[in-house]
Amino acid sequence: MLCHLHISNFAIVRALEIDWANGMSTITGETGAGKSIAIDALSLCLGERADAGVVRPGADKADIVASFDISKLHAAQQWLTEQDLAMGNECIVRRVVSSEGRSRGYINGVQVPAQQLKALGQHLLSIHGQHAHQQLLKQDYQRQLLDAFAANSASRDATRSAWRNWQQLQREYVELEQSQQQRDAQRQLLEYQVAELDNFAALEDEFAALESEHSRLSHGNTLLSQSQQCLQLMYDDEQQNIYQALSAATAQLEQLSSLDPALNSITQMLNEALVQTEEASRELRRYADKVELDPERLAQVEERLSLWLNLSRKHQVANEALPALHQQLSAQLATLTGNDKRLLQLADDITKAQQQYVTAATQLSNERATAAGLLSEKITSSMHELSMANARFTIQLQQQSIEQASANGLDNIEFQVSTNPGQPLQALHKVASGGELSRISLAIQVILADKITTPTLIFDEVDVGISGPVAAGVGRLLRQLGESTQIICVTHLPQVASLGHQQLFVEKYTDGQATETRMRQLTDEERISEIARLLAGENISASALANARELLCTPGV
Repeated sequence: MLCHLHISNFAIVRALEIDWANGMSTITGETGAGKSIAIDALSLCLGERADAGVVRPGADKADIVASFDISKLHAAQQWLTEQDLAMGNECIVRRVVSSEGRSRGYINGVQVPAQQLKALGQHLLSIHGQHAHQQLLKQDYQRQLLDAFAANSASRDATRSAWRNWQQLQREYVELEQSQQQRDAQRQLLEYQVAELDNFAALEDEFAALESEHSRLSHGNTLLSQSQQCLQLMYDDEQQNIYQALSAATAQLEQLSSLDPALNSITQMLNEALVQTEEASRELRRYADKVELDPERLAQVEERLSLWLNLSRKHQVANEALPALHQQLSAQLATLTGNDKRLLQLADDITKAQQQYVTAATQLSNERATAAGLLSEKITSSMHELSMANARFTIQLQQQSIEQASANGLDNIEFQVSTNPGQPLQALHKVASGGELSRISLAIQVILADKITTPTLIFDEVDVGISGPVAAGVGRLLRQLGESTQIICVTHLPQVASLGHQQLFVEKYTDGQATETRMRQLTDEERISEIARLLAGENISASALANARELLCTPGV
């Protein structure tokens, strides 16, 4: 609930401090005194558009601070927590507007954009102006009111969820279907490419192995002849070879080592060289024995290499990347084939999703129909209390075709009213006058009081155009609403003002140089005088004072 409001240099207010109480607070004052000034300041504080015109002439800035008790406002607490702005059970909102038109907003001391002020404001209070009841003519708002009364959030959530799932599947189907022709052409090309690569069956690392084998086979004669020549030089030549020469040198050095031990290390190295030469000769002999001159295998390798090179050029990839390309194209073909299967599956899924939506929407419709009958009776009864004795109110529900379905269900909801005997029920906008709409709107607010999550309702002269018994009925309904919700009501009607739990008075002062608006809470005696003024004008008579006392002592107040 709203606890305190500080206003500084706003419009014609120099400085104003207002403490707000539970229940119904009425605000009265002379015409032009600025009765709506606090409401305008609250609107600005909670994110409404600001400009330099709101700053009091001669001041450098306007400063508005509103303090709220949010101990029972779970939605506001959750929002503040999500935004990292929580500060216990109190919420302080501030708006500063400079004389140049720049504005800054704060929530619990943290600067925030105006959009966040407005988002938070939805969880703190709701302002109903003189023409706010006009939204009652909108079918979307009528549906929201009926749903609030029906308390059908679970069914609405189920319907919205089923709707989103159904629509998502339909969008996926349309996208796949629209690309079907393109996919067919792409699939034909991929099928040819993959079949060609399947037939070739390139293996990972095969190209390097083929190049190596081709080099060996194509130089077989050279490898065989020259390896045999090397073997002759190293070991097999009986006249002279490297092994014999090393053996002779080793023997000679062994003799010299006995004369000079310094030659021992060299002798040792030559002995090792002899061993290595003998081992190398054996390995070279084995290699030469295995060298094959295989023209047929060479032709096969050359043919495969040629095909490999042609495929690589055809697909514009590196030779070594051909196996990876084969896997990639195979995966693309599998995806396209999977899309075709997905189309068939989607058709079945869409049918099931549509049925799930219809089931959820039908359940929602049934709950709405039950609530509509009860709410219609309650509104009709409240209209009778507001001097519309012959009025009838009904909520007409018509289930639409599946082609007209939406996330809100299948229902076309219309509020209908008949205000005179013999008059048929018709849509509100065809029958109800502004005053009647205002009363119907107020009746609905009272009926939905226990459903309202906004703790503070502000009514800015919603009783314009009514008087007498109707005004008394409006006052009683507002009073009733104030038993469960904090109500702030700007009014010019004594019947409404007298029913407030407390009453604030707005007055305007001027010293000839500047004008200033003030607001203060009235004492019991001051309330009598103010109610009398509302009844009789400036010339307050004894009878007006007596009438005022009678209004303030109305049973039940």
